[in-house]
Amino acid sequence: MKKVLIIGGGGFIGSNIADYLLKNRSYKIDVVDNFSRKSNLNSKFFDECISSGRLRILHADLTDFKNFTQLDNNYDYVFMLAAVVGVDTVNAIPHEVIRINSMLILNTLEWLKVAKCGRVVFSSTSETYAGTVEAFGFAVPTDENVPLTIEDVRHPRFTYAITKILGESGFISYAKQGYFEAMIVRYHNVYGPNMGFRHVIPHLVERFKNNESPFLIYGHDQTRSFNYIEDAVIGTVLAVENGSDQEIYHVGDMDEISIETLTKFVGNLMNFSGDYEFAPTFPGSVSRRCPDIKKAKNDLNYNPNTSWEKGVTKTVQWYIEYLRDVTIPYESFYDQHGITK
Repeated sequence: MKKVLIIGGGGFIGSNIADYLLKNRSYKIDVVDNFSRKSNLNSKFFDECISSGRLRILHADLTDFKNFTQLDNNYDYVFMLAAVVGVDTVNAIPHEVIRINSMLILNTLEWLKVAKCGRVVFSSTSETYAGTVEAFGFAVPTDENVPLTIEDVRHPRFTYAITKILGESGFISYAKQGYFEAMIVRYHNVYGPNMGFRHVIPHLVERFKNNESPFLIYGHDQTRSFNYIEDAVIGTVLAVENGSDQEIYHVGDMDEISIETLTKFVGNLMNFSGDYEFAPTFPGSVSRRCPDIKKAKNDLNYNPNTSWEKGVTKTVQWYIEYLRDVTIPYESFYDQHGITK
């Protein structure tokens, strides 16, 4: 039975990875998180896995290196997912994004130097190369060989991307020294049920529920490709199981759609009958983003199965049900009390 560590496993992607591995692999899993956000590990299934000894949940702030003593000193696979994320967050507290994400990366790397771990996945993002596409007109769909660029280092919008560039370089550099094998996974707009409210799809649901009219479409002509959570999880697991050391893989979907198309699709699902108006995009947002996933297909046998229409429908339906039972989205509590993520 392989031992697995998921750093940041209480969040959206991490909890779904834990769920997938526990249901589809004979793995024993440790999840570590500081749980500053609502945990996604609250279910009867996870409770049963804890009782059986296949799942252990550790509450620790890994920006403090001494808390790594709570972990075992050997794992077959490590998923490094922990990070502060979200456009609103990086614009509001860019200094904390730099501090928290950098400390998480550097502390994890120093721990991995002395721990006996086999293969490590570091979760990165398409944000690392968004500036390249925007400023220099690189091809879209974009492959893994694209140079990484930050358009304006002074803009808080790019602090998250800067820390992810640090992480990519750090994990590959430490892997070159033989401490572990490292695979980098760049996510592209991962979405799905229970993803929080700091993302475009749940944000749209909340706005339609509030009966905004006219409904403003910010950056209507910008395009994105959206990657359903089940596909993203499988791509991540394939990377750690089948990926090559020090390689980067784009995990996403190549079906590129406009923000206008997405917005009106969600509006139809929610029976919106009002008017739409185009509005300016947010500063720092890129005009196009779509990954070339041929490398992941060829090397990992990664093939996303969920169309954006099906995935968005399932996600919207989940949020409609959730918002029927609450008056304040769960993240609003953290926003109101100034709790950082």
